Amino acid sequence: MKVGKPMRKLACLLFVFLANGAVGAVFLTAARADPQTERGKYLVMLGGCNDCHTPGVFLGKPDFSRTLGGSEVGFELPGLGVFHGPNLTSDKETGLGSWTPEEVVAAITKGQRPDGRELAPIMPWRSFVVLTQADALAIAAYLKSLPPIKNKVPGPFGPNETPTSFVMKVVPPGAK
Repeated sequence: MKVGKPMRKLACLLFVFLANGAVGAVFLTAARADPQTERGKYLVMLGGCNDCHTPGVFLGKPDFSRTLGGSEVGFELPGLGVFHGPNLTSDKETGLGSWTPEEVVAAITKGQRPDGRELAPIMPWRSFVVLTQADALAIAAYLKSLPPIKNKVPGPFGPNETPTSFVMKVVPPGAK
């Protein structure tokens, strides 16, 4: 039996549709395996964490092979210094690998590091205080699930120190 051109096109489309469905099912199965981590990933993406914590984003060339591995670009806040978005991966030396989920939650919702220091003012933790405990823990679970990336970001630099990297200056209205 000879199959016409329209039937071959339909068969190809059906194959592509089924193949995509199979691939999608694999991803859905993985997502269903840990809904808390998937919820955390969703919240991190929605919250814009990649903007300040993924290398290359501020230079227009995000390096998603090092997602949330820390930024090479610093923010200068007049009178306070220069701050870089730190490494949020599970690396124990340069990231959050040695932090507990509760310490990550405290940083996100209270602006407090495990050593007691307050996070840089550029970190929008004051906006994240509205997160539910479940959502904050989901974010912590996602960050803890990231593969470790060894990347110590520069700084922080005090107001009278010279930064060693590219800097974006945050200037209040009316300042020169």
